[in-house]
Amino acid sequence: MMDNVSVITMFTLSGLNGTANYRVPLFALTLLCYCVIWLVNVTVIVTIIVDKSLHEPMYIFLCNLCINGLYGTSGFYPKFLIDLLSPTHVISYAGCLLQAFVLHSSAGADISVLALMAYDRYVAICQPLLYHSVMTKQRICVFVFFAWLVPFFLLLISTVASTAKLCGSHIPKIYCVNGLISNLACSVSILSIIIAYFNYTSYFGHAVFVVWTYIYMIKTCLRSKENRSKFMKTCLPHLLSLTVFVVSLLFDLFYTRLGSKDLSQSVQNFMALEFLLFPPIVNPLIYGFQLTQIRKRIQHFVSGTRRVFRLTS
Repeated sequence: MMDNVSVITMFTLSGLNGTANYRVPLFALTLLCYCVIWLVNVTVIVTIIVDKSLHEPMYIFLCNLCINGLYGTSGFYPKFLIDLLSPTHVISYAGCLLQAFVLHSSAGADISVLALMAYDRYVAICQPLLYHSVMTKQRICVFVFFAWLVPFFLLLISTVASTAKLCGSHIPKIYCVNGLISNLACSVSILSIIIAYFNYTSYFGHAVFVVWTYIYMIKTCLRSKENRSKFMKTCLPHLLSLTVFVVSLLFDLFYTRLGSKDLSQSVQNFMALEFLLFPPIVNPLIYGFQLTQIRKRIQHFVSGTRRVFRLTS
């Protein structure tokens, strides 16, 4: 099996080994988390789509951030829930590549959308008179289109490059990622190394851009009380979302690249789960509570629903 790539059609995921006694509680907790992710994200998405007063750049980008949260988690939670109730934890070669593509492209889209949100706040604070001429509907559509297209294109190439001859079928994690699939290759692919380097360069460029925008925003805010108030209201949620995402992703990257065998399996699983758990839940909650317009619309909808329920009962 190890010598012929054609017979390697299934991968074994070993991340859940040793959890047989806790499968039911883990399944219930995971299902609850996945339901919460859908509830909070769909609430924000529907609120923004239905209310025309929220059809502004910041809210449109937030809507895409929530949609991406649902997209990314759909590549993990359904399969993970099935694995929790199954005695064997396997995934097909095609399924593994698909899961890796969804998870990686979702992380890339998150970075792109967060960078767009930083640019939107930079224009609003540093160039307020030019805001409506810069952030036009046509330009926003182009921004959103490329925010999704670029990560999808880069990860599609990366996923194709991962389809090399394999000399193993064991993945020491609870889900598939391109790096671990590449580690099973019989030989090192120069193309996959170049693509990985290009991907990381792209992410680093996004990070530098976000830092640059915040440096200019902070400089501008120091000169004006009005700008400081605007920064606290609209930039603080973005900064918190960015921090949660970066910290969660770094935990997973450090574990994947520098993971220690001394760590217990449960700790390794938690580190791998962070970017699939905290950002999709925290992002809509942060914006839902912090941004006044969204909070008021949700409160109005909830109060209206309660009123209808009382009248019908």
